[in-house]
Amino acid sequence: MARYGMLINTKKCVGCYACRIACQMKNHLEPTEAFIRYEERETGEYPSVYSEIIPLQCQHCEDAPCAAVCPTHATYITDSGVVLVDENKCIGCKYCMAACPYGARIVREETGVVEKCRFCWEDGKPGDPPACVGTCISGARVFGDLDDPASEVSKAIAEYNAQPIAGDLTKSKIFYVR
Repeated sequence: MARYGMLINTKKCVGCYACRIACQMKNHLEPTEAFIRYEERETGEYPSVYSEIIPLQCQHCEDAPCAAVCPTHATYITDSGVVLVDENKCIGCKYCMAACPYGARIVREETGVVEKCRFCWEDGKPGDPPACVGTCISGARVFGDLDDPASEVSKAIAEYNAQPIAGDLTKSKIFYVR
């Protein structure tokens, strides 16, 4: 079985927000709702200053703190490692929001359900590719099977020595080139 993950290359990201807009459209989110947010960081010292844009979203943790605290088991991890929310079980308690170290959860205005990125999961599989990957104009996002060494995402992770944003703390499946 595939174990899905993504690489985000912050050296290629131009901050155009196309991934966020594609995600909002795909998931029917209101303009004020988003599964992707951005942080901008400056590194270096004058005159050699570098600015990077870091898109942040659900990291699809193998040890997902959000799933561990969910009293109704609405948040769960699939066999392929994707963290999902069963909206029929969610009671809107927001425990998952408090537990998420990445601030990746939102409360849907129309339903009160606490949701997040799900790799455009439909009919038992992720998007091919997810909307954010398919629309990325700079090629900063790569998606695929982390367990397949021949997959594009596995090759890119190896080539760039990409790492999860928080190291191995939650065993994130989103890798960053920084």
